[in-house]
Amino acid sequence: MVNVFVSTVIDASPDRVWSIIRDFNGLPDWMPIVASSRIENDEPSDRIGCIRNFVLEDGGQIRERLLSLSDYDYACSYAILSSPMGVRDYVANMRLIPVTDTGRTFMEWTARFDCEPGRERELQTQIGEGVFLAGMNALKARLGG
Repeated sequence: MVNVFVSTVIDASPDRVWSIIRDFNGLPDWMPIVASSRIENDEPSDRIGCIRNFVLEDGGQIRERLLSLSDYDYACSYAILSSPMGVRDYVANMRLIPVTDTGRTFMEWTARFDCEPGRERELQTQIGEGVFLAGMNALKARLGG
């Protein structure tokens, strides 16, 4: 099992950050590598079990199922159903934690998955830096800091 953990501090309140990332269909609005997204079967993007189907800038297509969404905890989790990355049993979690002395947000994004032997380090870097860190940096640029 491969584990990925990436974290950062964003110079905005958890409410502001959450208002952007809680939309399971909103990746094209803040994630640099995502070209387009849609929720299958016209379901609401905050319905547990809904499936987002999105296209990457390089043409790759990924389908993910929303597993949990908590406005109270500023947290969500999702599973990859299909992807060109070659991952299996992929589950990711995003969580925001208030930094109470500054009003900023601590954000963590984690994933666990299996893959073909020998690809662990490559996929850990690709997902950790190319997806999670890139997304966090885009949020920081959008929200300031």
